[in-house]
Amino acid sequence: MNNLGLPNELNPLEINGLKTELNVFWNLCPSELIEHTIQAGQGRLIDTGALSVETGEFTGRSPKDRFIVKDEQTQDEVWWGNHNIAFEEDAFLRLRERMQAYCAVRNLYVRDAWVGSDQRYRVSVRVVNETAWSNLFAYNMFIRPSADEVQNLKPEWLVLNLPSFMAVPERDGTRQHNFAIVSFKHKTILIGGTGYTGEIKKGMFSALNFLLPTKHNVMPMHCSANVGENGDTALFFGLSGTGKTTLSADPERLLIGDDEHGWADASVFNFEGGCYAKTIDLTEEKEPDIYRAIRYGALLENIGMDSKNRKPDYTDSKLTENTRVSYPIHFIDRIQEGAIGGEPKHIFYLTCDAYGILPPISKLTAGQAMYHFISGYTAKVAGTEAGITEPQTTFSACFGGPFMPLHPARYAKMLGDRIKKSEAQVWLINTGWSGGPYGVGNRMKLSFTRSMIRAALNGNLESVEYQQHPIFGLSMPKSCPNVPSELLNPESTWNNAAAYQESANALAEKFQANFEKFSAEASPEILEAGPRILTK
Repeated sequence: MNNLGLPNELNPLEINGLKTELNVFWNLCPSELIEHTIQAGQGRLIDTGALSVETGEFTGRSPKDRFIVKDEQTQDEVWWGNHNIAFEEDAFLRLRERMQAYCAVRNLYVRDAWVGSDQRYRVSVRVVNETAWSNLFAYNMFIRPSADEVQNLKPEWLVLNLPSFMAVPERDGTRQHNFAIVSFKHKTILIGGTGYTGEIKKGMFSALNFLLPTKHNVMPMHCSANVGENGDTALFFGLSGTGKTTLSADPERLLIGDDEHGWADASVFNFEGGCYAKTIDLTEEKEPDIYRAIRYGALLENIGMDSKNRKPDYTDSKLTENTRVSYPIHFIDRIQEGAIGGEPKHIFYLTCDAYGILPPISKLTAGQAMYHFISGYTAKVAGTEAGITEPQTTFSACFGGPFMPLHPARYAKMLGDRIKKSEAQVWLINTGWSGGPYGVGNRMKLSFTRSMIRAALNGNLESVEYQQHPIFGLSMPKSCPNVPSELLNPESTWNNAAAYQESANALAEKFQANFEKFSAEASPEILEAGPRILTK
C-alpha cells in the first residue's frame, strides 16, 4: 500500500472493518480526483473545465431499494411503509461483511467531512468510495474541514459506496442488486449496485431527518433558503420542477443553501457544503448562477456532449431527464457567510399546479401551513416523463417524503410550533398554470412569480385587501405590485366559471383522499385546514 499522507489510523486502512491490498487515497484535492477519473477512463472535461461522467445503469434514486435497519432504536420511531422499508439487522451485518471483503482488492477513496453548518448539531462522516469521481461529489456536497481540522476529525458516521458491488437478493435480503441501507444503531450507510451519487447525499439527509428531531428538537427541512440585507431569512419548499432553486437565487439576497436545512432555536442552517442542481434545458439566461458554476471542480452527470468541441448539450435527455451538476457552494457569487441565517420571516411553498386551480399567491394560516406541508402537492405535466400524457397529481409529504423517516405529522407539528413562535408568514405560490389546465391555459410568467415573492418579502402585501378561495379557503390578495390583478383570483382567469368549480372540486377530492393516511396522527387544527367540496 502506498503511503499517501494518511493519518495513522488509515495507514493502512483498517477502520470500520475495511482492509485493502491496494491504495487508499485520503482526502485528495479536486484536481487529483479529476486526474484519477480521467486516467481511469471514467470521465472527460467539458469546454469550461467541469468533469463529465456517466453514472451507469441508475441515473436517479431507486426509492424501492432504500431501506432502514429495524432495531431497538428505530422500530417504534420510524414511520414504516413504502418510503421507509424495514431491513433486518442480521442481514445488514452480513451484507456489510461482504462489502468489507469486496474492498480488499480495490483502490479506495476516503473523505472525512461534516454535515451541518451549525457546529452544535454538526455530524462528522467518513465517505469511502471506489471511484474518484464519487469522492469528488462528496467533496463538493459535504462541508469541507480545513487541513488542520481534518487531521483531528473523528468520523461518527460511515458511508460505504461501492457501485460495482452487486447484491444477491436471495442471499442478502435486498429487492434487487442495487441498494441503499441506513443503520442508525451502527451509524453506517451501505450503498451498492448504483453509481448515482445522489444516494450518498440523500443517505445522510435521511440520517439527519431522524437524528435532529429525536435527539435535538431541530426541524430538518427539504428546502432552499436565503437571507436579505436586513437579516430576514426566507425558506422555499417545493418538489422538482416547481422553481425552488430558481426562486431562491435572488440577486438582492444571499443564498444560505439550495436543498437541505435545519431550523434550530433562532437559526436556520445549511446541511451541505455544495449544490446538486438539475441541468436539463439549462441556459445562462434562466439559471445564471448554476450555469456559471459549471467550471473546473464541478461534476456533471449524464449530460450529452459534442465530442469535437466538448460543449455540453443540456437539452440532451438521451440518458435521463435527471441530468445533474454538483459544485461547492462557493462557486455561487452571493452566499451567506457560514451558511447560517436567523429565524425565517417568510416561508414559501412552491407548487406547479398543472390544473390551473390554485392561486398564484395566497396567504396561509398556521393550520393550513401544516396541512399543505404534510400534503406536499405538485403536478407533473405531459412530456416531462415517459408515459405521462396529461397532468399527473403528485403528493410528497413534507415536500420530501422519500427522505423522512418519521411520521409526517411529527415534522408538521414542529413546523407549526415554530411558525407560531416566530410569527413567520407562510405563502403558497403556484408556479404552474393560469386560465385553464395544461394545454388550455398558460404557465405563470417567472417575472410575475418573482414580483409576488418580492412583494411578500418587502411587506407590500401586509395592507392589501384579501378574499378567500371558496374551496381551499386560501387568502388571496386582490392586488400585488407589478402583477395584473386579474391573475390573482384563478377562477376569474377561466372562461367558464362552472368548469373551474368542477375542476377545483376534483383537485380538492384528490387532496382529501391523499390526506386520509395521515389523518389519525393529525391534530384537529390541521384537519380543519383542508379543502371543502363546494356543492351546487
